[in-house]
Order: sequence, then C-alpha cells, then structure tokens
Amino acid sequence: MNMRQNTLHQKMLLNVIQGSFETSKDSNAIITTVLGSCIAVCLFDKERKLGGMNHFLLPSGRPRSPECVRYGANAMELLINRLIKHGAQRPKLEAKVFGGAKMIDSLKDIGAANAAFAETFLRDEGIPIVSQCTGGTFARRIRFWPTTGVVRQLLINDFSEDATLLTKSASTSAKSQKTGIELF
Repeated sequence: MNMRQNTLHQKMLLNVIQGSFETSKDSNAIITTVLGSCIAVCLFDKERKLGGMNHFLLPSGRPRSPECVRYGANAMELLINRLIKHGAQRPKLEAKVFGGAKMIDSLKDIGAANAAFAETFLRDEGIPIVSQCTGGTFARRIRFWPTTGVVRQLLINDFSEDATLLTKSASTSAKSQKTGIELF
C-alpha cells in the first residue's frame, strides 16, 4: 500500500491514495483522503475501537491481482477482511460513505455508479450505512478517526491554493458554518 504517515499535533495522519486502504486501532491515528468521483467507505467497530477506510476508483472491473483495490468489490472485501483480522466483529461494523461527485459534466457519471455500488454492496453484506454524503460536483477532503468513527468532510470548490471550502447540509451531520466543516 502507498501511504504516507505525517505527525500533526501528536496525531498520525495515514493518507489513503486512490486504489488503497488503511486500518488502525491507534487513538492517535487519523485516516485521510481526497475524493472526486471516487468513493471512500469508512468502516468501524465502536466496541473494538477499530476502523478503516478504502478509496476505490471504479465500481467493477477485472483486477490484475487479488490485492487490487482499484475496484469496489475488491476494495470492500480487503477492508472488511483486514478489520476482522485485527479484531473487528463483522456484525458490529458500521459504514460511512463519501465521494461520488460528478466532476466533469461532459463525461459519464462514474461518481453516481460508484456511490450506487457502495450502497448496494453494504446493504447486501448487512453493514448499515449510518451516514453518507455522496454526489454533487465538488471534491471532498475526508478525515476519519478510526477508533471513534467520527468523520470530518471539507467540500472543495477547486484545487487551487486558495480553494474555497464549502459545506453541504446533511440530516446526519453536525455542521459548522464558520469552519466549512461537517462532522459525521
């Protein structure tokens, strides 16, 4: 897996790039990613204080290897299996789903297909989605605290240095207008 670890105010940032995933039971860990049309699924077991995030690009396809996380089905199976290996109990897993934006109007809406895949997969596996924010036309920066299940989302208007941070109301979020942040 290709992840960078940075220390920020005594916290360990685990960066999940496209086609990868990360899990942690470290209370100092924050798992982070940036999404456009891709999907990030945050799974966590509150009782075991353990969670993880994946970042997949496409809902389906033929992976080159069993470890390929580029496609939704592999990304989900690998994340679930790693969490169980580290002590999570499958019936206790809960999900939060982010991403799936339509970034370019003239192209096929792969973001909607990604979001639909994630919702269907989780429903079929009996893993409840307790919160989600998908669709729209903005990129998102996600930060996930795997031991608590808390997620912070920043909606990004553009990718320039002076990008505008936006909020999007969601019935399951606690929103802060001053910071442009949503907590799920």
